[in-house]
Amino acid sequence: MIINGEELSIEEVHRVSRVKEDVEISDECREKIRESREIVEEKLESGEAVYGINTGFGDLSNIQIEQDKTEELQKNLIRSHASGVGEPLPVDIVRATILLRANTLAKGYSGVRVELIERLVELLNEGVHPVIPCKGSVGASGDLAPLAHMSLVLMGEGEAWYEGERMDGEKAVKKAGIETLELKAKEGLALLNGTQVMTAIGALVVKDAKNVLKCAQIAGAMSLEALMGTSAAFDERIHDVRPHQGQVDCAGNLRGLTDGSEIIQSHKDCERVQDPYTLRCMPQVYGAVKDALDHVENVLVTEMNSATDNPLVFSNGDVISGGNFHGQPIALAMDFLSSALAEIGDISERTTDKLMYKEESGLPPFLTEESGLNSGFMIAQYTAASLVSENKVLSHPASVDSIPTSAGQEDHVSMGTISARETKEILENVINVVAIELLSAAQGLEYHDIEPGKGVKAAYELVREEVPPLEKDRELSPDIEKVRRLVTSRKLVRKVEREIGEFQ
Repeated sequence: MIINGEELSIEEVHRVSRVKEDVEISDECREKIRESREIVEEKLESGEAVYGINTGFGDLSNIQIEQDKTEELQKNLIRSHASGVGEPLPVDIVRATILLRANTLAKGYSGVRVELIERLVELLNEGVHPVIPCKGSVGASGDLAPLAHMSLVLMGEGEAWYEGERMDGEKAVKKAGIETLELKAKEGLALLNGTQVMTAIGALVVKDAKNVLKCAQIAGAMSLEALMGTSAAFDERIHDVRPHQGQVDCAGNLRGLTDGSEIIQSHKDCERVQDPYTLRCMPQVYGAVKDALDHVENVLVTEMNSATDNPLVFSNGDVISGGNFHGQPIALAMDFLSSALAEIGDISERTTDKLMYKEESGLPPFLTEESGLNSGFMIAQYTAASLVSENKVLSHPASVDSIPTSAGQEDHVSMGTISARETKEILENVINVVAIELLSAAQGLEYHDIEPGKGVKAAYELVREEVPPLEKDRELSPDIEKVRRLVTSRKLVRKVEREIGEFQ
């Protein structure tokens, strides 16, 4: 994959971070990078005080540093900022972070040498993954602490994973054949100023959330059929007169999933006037989630291809301090996405609950024969309820908080990395909630002796390849995990799309 700072996509981040595709810097951007570096060298030679080149940082920016100490300044910056705590970020997020940092530096506004960006690319291509604690960023001046831990490894310090082993950063780069880097003026700050950790988490969450939203629609259609609901609420005419794109798309998906259903046709003229909201309003709820995802993706792609350094170096020789490192665009987007993803869990859990009660479903209590002797899916629904409740806490917006740092110099921060981490945790909970609904809906379909829609049937058959019907009580956690893997592997969506065409 060739990066140039301008065209990186969510899908490309996925390929580098998880498929581990190799990366190169484009030839076209190398000259711009060199020109930017020359401007920094000229400023340094002139003795002019320029923030980030020959001054202290944050509240210490009024202290000018002697020219022969500017390289020591950069090393000290990285070491002092490597103050993160908590569990290490997963390798896919680390790889995405390195890629995004290399991409933004490749734009040529940061005043670094080409060699620095090449070292970042080498970390990716050789599989050296810095150990980055997950906590410690307030989201302005960017992700300082986690990016410092990433940068330590370039200097042969810190820790890294290499070939499955956690080791000293120096040992890791030597084993991988990568030369350590002596940072020059401005380069330490250029590595740290930016939103790459929160954006990396966000990019991977969006990639996964798109798949989970499709699975939620599959689960909802399965539940609709198990509950003897109607597909009338998916009628195209309803959505044409309220044409939010996500709503229109989701209604079309649900029509495809239930197309050809003998179950729905069998009670077309029954006395029930309309279904509960959890079934009837799936296009409106899941459609709104889809629109939110599209908005967040647009914010992230813009950020991934932006210059987030400070100061920025322009081709006319100006070096301008600003605030592009501030994470507010990502913080707000992640908080928005947190709420949207929590809504998937909300509607999915309520639908699962409806499958549990004979009065609501017309199915055996808790989807089991000999109820009383058997508890069936009773506690699986409890698990879904607990996860949904946890999401209500996690979806509280982190971006509404700001604690001043650096002696008040940095007096408003975004907390965007907290927002991103919370969004990821919410997504993990939602995956399990949807898996429980899929498992429950498949069990509900066992009590119908006529065919569901072709999309629903494909999903049911795939679930049954992994999990047999529940005839008497057994441990359900392994069953939930098997269905969860059908979701996260994208196997479920692929199977259904082969039957009904690609989801909108």
